[in-house]
Formats: sequence, C-alpha cells, structure tokens
Amino acid sequence: MTRQQLLDLYFMDARSKLIDIAAFLDRVDRGEGDADFRLDAFRKALAELNRGEPVRAKGVLMSLSDPTTEPIAKAPGKGAVGAWPGTGIRCE
Repeated sequence: MTRQQLLDLYFMDARSKLIDIAAFLDRVDRGEGDADFRLDAFRKALAELNRGEPVRAKGVLMSLSDPTTEPIAKAPGKGAVGAWPGTGIRCE
C-alpha cells in the first residue's frame, strides 16, 4: 500500500486513539495523589512514538515489558498490570 492509501484507511482510527490518550493523561494530571510506575512506563512508551524508524511498536511494547529472563518464585499479585514495575518496585 502507498502512504496515501494507509492514511486513507487508518488515519481516523489513529486520530481517535490519540485523542483518547490525551484525555487519559488529562485525567491523570487532574487526579490527586502520587502516580506509580505505570505512568512512568506509559510516558516512556510515548517517547518511543517520536522515533524516526518504523520499529515504534516494538519500542512501545519493550518499554512496557519485563526485560528479565529468570522466572520469579511467586507472582506479586493476582493479575497483570500492563507495565513492568522495575527492579525494587513491588507491584501489588
């Protein structure tokens, strides 16, 4: 497909998602209290969007993923939280 065809096909969907992300960040910024590791991971993932190479999706995924290779003895919670808390940060 050409760039024009891709824009014609996907632009409105991407535009909607971008507005959703902006609204999410606005709500978080207006919220009270401290944010946790997920907001830092989200902002790191957003920074990947400014890369000038066509590997942004991989960069976003990796910025939210656990880079370790050794399994842990016990999961720290009952479910996934969508971002890796990093070394020394507990996910509860």
